[in-house]
Amino acid sequence: MDKTYSNLRKGAFYTAIVLSVLIIISSVLSLIYDIPRWYLKVLDFPRMIQFILSIIILIYFVIIKLRWNRPAILLLTGLISAVLIQLSVMAPYLLWSTEVESVEAASVDEKNTVSILLGNVLIDNKNSAKFLEVIEKADPDMILAMEVDDWWVGELEGLKEEYPHTMIEPYDNAYGMALYSKFPLTKSESKHLNLSKVPSFHTLVTLPSGKIFKFYGVHPVAPVPSDKYPDNVGEITGEDQKKEMGLLKVANFVMKDEYPSLVGGDFNDVAWGRTERLFGEDNTKLKDVRIGRGLYSTFNAKSYFFRWPLDHFYVTKEISVVEFERLESFESDHFPLYGKFLIK
Repeated sequence: MDKTYSNLRKGAFYTAIVLSVLIIISSVLSLIYDIPRWYLKVLDFPRMIQFILSIIILIYFVIIKLRWNRPAILLLTGLISAVLIQLSVMAPYLLWSTEVESVEAASVDEKNTVSILLGNVLIDNKNSAKFLEVIEKADPDMILAMEVDDWWVGELEGLKEEYPHTMIEPYDNAYGMALYSKFPLTKSESKHLNLSKVPSFHTLVTLPSGKIFKFYGVHPVAPVPSDKYPDNVGEITGEDQKKEMGLLKVANFVMKDEYPSLVGGDFNDVAWGRTERLFGEDNTKLKDVRIGRGLYSTFNAKSYFFRWPLDHFYVTKEISVVEFERLESFESDHFPLYGKFLIK
């Protein structure tokens, strides 16, 4: 019995050391943003997980009274550095004040507001009834459904009664999109910024008050290799990458807009990721709705531990937040994201 207990203690100790080393290396490498490689991009995703594990391991080392020799000091210093790295990246979302102002629902004119539901349905998910229940309960003014194919478009056909204004472009490659709106859409365009079957929707939306804003619905490709679906692993690199990335092209469109602009969708990148960082740098007109409000992790809805924020709203200064929340799961791998906004 004593031998078994001793072996378990040793196993736990060495496991903690191995995890510590991996977390430290991953945390340091995650700071490298100038090398556009997918295996470096993905290190941005599990920051909260690494932060929590680092704290747990530090507590464990305190409990077992780790010896204060040189290797132990180096290990603890590395772990503390990892905690600080992860916290510094996530701090704007958890600790800072909001970047986009909030307004009380009771104080706004509803004719100047728009509510939008973002829903990545997961192309293989066949529970359309649950998704329709989520829509009925939230009652948004606009719905952006992503990963829709012909089957999903057929299942959502009934939405057109209440949402007569649409943009629909289904694909079987997990990058089809469908936009349903109660409000009129004008000058609508579906642009293919990097890949021929990966659309982004650009449209003017007219509110009941007569005010107009520009909506961009986006779902850029994932940063990891895929044999089944499009990816951006082979995307242009070097000096031309910033101007060629799909999201940054959208940012350039917003820079030229005369209307208030709202960008929403599954960005396939975390809120603090490299793509999003460049998105903000290149277009100071756009602000992240999440900052100061929390993480609102939307992926993976099928996991209780491995979750991070992939679905986003970005707005220009003329737009304020009335409501912002993550909605209930509907068997997709994404939670739907809901926002209600005041257009000034």
